[in-house]
Amino acid sequence: MNALGGVAEAHYKADVERGKPEKSAAARVAARRKAPARSAHAARVEAIFERFAAAMPEPKGELEYVNHFTLLVAVVLSAQATDVGVNKATRGLFAVADSPQKMLALGEAGLAEKIKTIGLYRTKAKNVIALSRALIADHGAETPNNREALEALPGVGRKTANVVLNIAFGEETLAVDTHVFRVSNRIPIAKGRNPLEVETGLLKIIPARFMRHAHHWLILHGRYTCKARSPLCGGCVVADLCTSSEKTI
Repeated sequence: MNALGGVAEAHYKADVERGKPEKSAAARVAARRKAPARSAHAARVEAIFERFAAAMPEPKGELEYVNHFTLLVAVVLSAQATDVGVNKATRGLFAVADSPQKMLALGEAGLAEKIKTIGLYRTKAKNVIALSRALIADHGAETPNNREALEALPGVGRKTANVVLNIAFGEETLAVDTHVFRVSNRIPIAKGRNPLEVETGLLKIIPARFMRHAHHWLILHGRYTCKARSPLCGGCVVADLCTSSEKTI
């Protein structure tokens, strides 16, 4: 008895010959039905970023820095801290220590004193001194422009490396902080259970022409509009494209 039928049977035989796993006719139909939904989502995401680009053509990060080294330090210090709080501490710090050599001369105790208003300042001071020493020893006191070298530095993880690569070197990386994670899952743009899943999803769905600034658009949208507790949906430029159950309009 032929349980598959003409076209389906032909697909099945062809797949078996190619060594592909068996897929039922019903599964084929379901897959075809899902394709338009993915296309519609891609078009919606593109429209979202067109709105972001129109509202803010040249978004900028809010951490203050004077060169690649101070950017790296500022991002390391910003972990579990606000940009405003980091900027208050680093204005005085960078006035006296804007290079790895000057940071080492300041020393761990001197650095800790200058950043003591920032959370986890003792651990961060230790890491900044260690990464300054590593930059001098391994990179000629220059901030490296590749992920592997950056992530090998003390206190530098994937998110920090992504920020530095994007802002300092213009790479199309996407750092997922709490704001990006929330916005991406809420609107939604790319859902994920952890930052890496969200980052991977965003890199797949965001059109290439928006990747240079995508990181900043999402952070700023999450910080000032799509807030955690009270999203300002009335002033949101993508409110009509958002399908979140938390939407207030």
